Amino acid sequence: MSSFGPASEADPRLVEAEAVSSSAADNARAILRPHAGAGAAFALTRHDPSPALAPFVDYHWVIEWDLTDRPDHVQRVLPSPSVHLSIEPRRARITGITTTFDFAEALSGRGRVLGVRFRPGGLRPFLSGPVSMLTDREVGVEEHFNVDVAQWRERVLAAPSPAAAAATADDVLTILAPSIDPVVDEIAAIVDGIRNDPALTRVDAVAQEYGIGVRRLQRLFTEYVGIGPKWVIRCYRLHEVAGRAASGAEVDWAGLAAELGYSDQAHLVREFTAIVGEPPARYARTAGPAPSPTLS
Repeated sequence: MSSFGPASEADPRLVEAEAVSSSAADNARAILRPHAGAGAAFALTRHDPSPALAPFVDYHWVIEWDLTDRPDHVQRVLPSPSVHLSIEPRRARITGITTTFDFAEALSGRGRVLGVRFRPGGLRPFLSGPVSMLTDREVGVEEHFNVDVAQWRERVLAAPSPAAAAATADDVLTILAPSIDPVVDEIAAIVDGIRNDPALTRVDAVAQEYGIGVRRLQRLFTEYVGIGPKWVIRCYRLHEVAGRAASGAEVDWAGLAAELGYSDQAHLVREFTAIVGEPPARYARTAGPAPSPTLS
């Protein structure tokens, strides 16, 4: 579990962003118990990148928190097929895809973190090698980007709003943007297709849908995404189960298992339990939104 420790220099204001990315909802299903943080003294906002970075970056994100005299807040998430760059109070890192399927961040004290979520494949043009070299690893930002990390961190902490903090990513990274790589759009479209079409439950079906050979698909995913398409399918299948479970609506687990390509309901339950630590029906009882108060 990673920890975002206190940042005494920052005086964050927990406000909403002026410009929040429309893709924010796309990743909500990756958050385990998404309603558990309601009312906590932290805010997560997402911001569209500049046009120059849009071919490579999905969105910028900013977390601000003030947990002074409060217990630490731990948020568990399911991973997604994207690499993140983050400027934090005590470090600046690039976090590759985490294949353990369960990642946790702990917030303590007070602070602000700026993050950049790259599109699937979007980091590859910045690198000298395949994105897979970062899988299950964290490396310093300066290993792959020629930036003054200390100065960037100071700008993030001094920014008057989350949107202004996010804008520093545009300032710093735009001058480093490489030439457009058309393969990034191709890969991102395939990943979007896997996410949006629950019927794509096998690698050969994905390859057929997009008119590409299975071996080339696997090579491109390793090179650009950092992991194979089978993992991406499994990742989004778990997102779908977690999202349905946390929705508060009644779920037909057998029907969902068939819809998502599990061999049967027992298969869905085993895989979900192995990752989340409890069966989906039990998770659904505690992960959904709190009931609205009623007048007696």
